[in-house]
Amino acid sequence: MRDLKNNLTSGKSTKNIQTGKGKSFGYQVLGFGAGGGAVLGLINATGGCIVDCGSYRIHKFTGSGTFAVSSVCACSTGNVDYIVIAGGGGGGQNHGGGAGAGGFREGHVEATSGPYTASPLSVATSIPVSATSYPITVGGGGVGGQPGSCASTNGSTSTFSTISGSGGGRGGSQSLNENGQPGGSGGGGGTTTTGTIGAGTGNTGGYSPVEGSNGGTGAPNPSPFSQPWAAAGGGGATAVGVRGRAGPGGAGTTSNIAFAPVGYAGGGGGGGDTGCQAGTGTQGGGTGYDTCSPIPAPTFKALKSNGAVNTGGGGGGSRCTAAGDGGSGTVVIRYKFLA
Repeated sequence: MRDLKNNLTSGKSTKNIQTGKGKSFGYQVLGFGAGGGAVLGLINATGGCIVDCGSYRIHKFTGSGTFAVSSVCACSTGNVDYIVIAGGGGGGQNHGGGAGAGGFREGHVEATSGPYTASPLSVATSIPVSATSYPITVGGGGVGGQPGSCASTNGSTSTFSTISGSGGGRGGSQSLNENGQPGGSGGGGGTTTTGTIGAGTGNTGGYSPVEGSNGGTGAPNPSPFSQPWAAAGGGGATAVGVRGRAGPGGAGTTSNIAFAPVGYAGGGGGGGDTGCQAGTGTQGGGTGYDTCSPIPAPTFKALKSNGAVNTGGGGGGSRCTAAGDGGSGTVVIRYKFLA
């Protein structure tokens, strides 16, 4: 039995490897050109930030890179589990809606990477890998809308092998008379005196289960809620954005693929207005911004925020200043490393 702590060295690309203090029951190579103490696993690969826990290994990509597989043992299934999350959209400016989250995709088969709590959107499918290189694309977040009629932008796509997640839809804007836009999750609608600005639809990739939800529909001014300029929240991985009243973003989801529960792909909150609290973001989504409100109480003057980095959260909408940027996406790959 060997303690594997900080003892995995298989090339310059694996310098970030960390491990727990689990015991090894796998294969170990001493010498033979592999370097003293190097461990030969069921799957041997480099790329991303590599972390071990017990018999399992993850590669977490916070930016684009390469998952390079050097060998796969014949005794292994040769399959890996994954999450692929695209970049969240940018929030809408000027009574703008919150942005939609980046598309969320997850595959988990217990025999491949062990028992853990996956998201409700997970499918019972893992991906076979072989000794080759797999390009990884991690999508960036969209840019929040800016004063001067500059529209926000959608988030960008993330990919691993045959799996893609669609960028989140940008939030709608009153000044541009623009609806929330489609995406992995759709952007929330803004609001206007001439009617309701519509919401963006989610799951633009057409996946089953869905990669995300629709944004909320902005309420007109005056709104049926007796609150003016009530922009809606962006859609999240598991719930639609909330309609009107500076609606909160739709709920994201949680996965334990990286050995601890992490929230991903929440929608951004809708922009607020005088006397109307800005919408809150969820699980990586940014909070809406009521910067013009004369009411000093924090309850009525939430600070604008971006979607959280590497969660795919949508950016928060704003009333009349710059809206929040979307959070960048991420790709996580997990597999059984030791027998």
